Amino acid sequence: MSKSNLREVAGVFLKLGITGFGGPAAHIAMMRTEIVAKRQWLTEQHFLDLIGATNLIPGPNSTEMAIHIGHERAGWKGLIIAGLCFILPAVFITSIFAWLYKEYGQLPENQPFVYGIKPAIIAIILGAIFPLARKSIKTIPLAITGAIVLILSLLGVNEIYLLFGAGFFFLILNSAQNKAKVLVPLPLLSISGAVSSASAFNLFFIFLKIGAILYGSGYVLFAFLDTELVSTGLLSRQQLIDAIAVGQFTPGPVFSAVTFVGYQISGWQGAIVATIGIFLPSFAFVAMLNPLVRKMRNSNLFSAFLDAVNVASIAIIAAICFEMGKISITDWRTILIAVISAIFTFGFRRINSAFIVLGGSLLGYLLTFL
Repeated sequence: MSKSNLREVAGVFLKLGITGFGGPAAHIAMMRTEIVAKRQWLTEQHFLDLIGATNLIPGPNSTEMAIHIGHERAGWKGLIIAGLCFILPAVFITSIFAWLYKEYGQLPENQPFVYGIKPAIIAIILGAIFPLARKSIKTIPLAITGAIVLILSLLGVNEIYLLFGAGFFFLILNSAQNKAKVLVPLPLLSISGAVSSASAFNLFFIFLKIGAILYGSGYVLFAFLDTELVSTGLLSRQQLIDAIAVGQFTPGPVFSAVTFVGYQISGWQGAIVATIGIFLPSFAFVAMLNPLVRKMRNSNLFSAFLDAVNVASIAIIAAICFEMGKISITDWRTILIAVISAIFTFGFRRINSAFIVLGGSLLGYLLTFL
């Protein structure tokens, strides 16, 4: 590991933290462009393996991908630097919104610019899905598995059941063929015991607990926050709704919305402890899991498990993209933005995805006047 590697890691993930709009699927698409296509730090296969492994642990997927890649490129220091550089820009921007909201009671108007971002994000995600899908679908059974997972995901089946279900099905299938032993998965933990006071320790414990056991998207996070904070009177439902809005229109991980939530409950102290609590488990989980990914790939038994999880992960990303499209591509303006963004995404592979996001935002603003 060299200092230049650390600087490279910091530069890439600081840029992604500033320009990474659109949620985990979009972030992972941007990471693939930067890490696999442009810089070739990882092979397509290992990048896929990291996506699959990340989906098996709780916490924000794109943040954990950043931490994984940092560790691969620059060791333990890279793990920390990549995670912080990806998280902190979003936390900083969210903190500004949190202060403005506390002072003035509302969020600044930004709808015209956000209008064009989501169609552009969908084009970026699709641009990443195709090469990843080609790499992950190695056999006909894997293709069938991907199609089934895609259908079930669109029907609303929980993603963690789909991921582990696909993985353990192939693990058992491979085990039966090789007469090997199969490990039994540990039962998933459930969240319980809402805390009703707003001390720094209690806030930290709430967010640490959520970060340690939460599978799923930012919307699942907000459901937990509703249970833990709104139902106990620490946060109003309107504040939670506004936190969701902040999480959607700021770059970086959606989980940075907890910075906004923590600030509304207990000022800067609340913002800090909430942010540390929600992201700390991700660093710990990745530190434990990262050394095992290559061992899983080198094992005939667990390689089948990883292949199935990879296919399931791509299918779930495709389902997310479809659902996003239904919500955000709703008229001729958004269709036009999506088509133009797709042309640049597929036709000009070397163009930075950040420019596509900014272009979509600018088009969205300009087209609102037509």
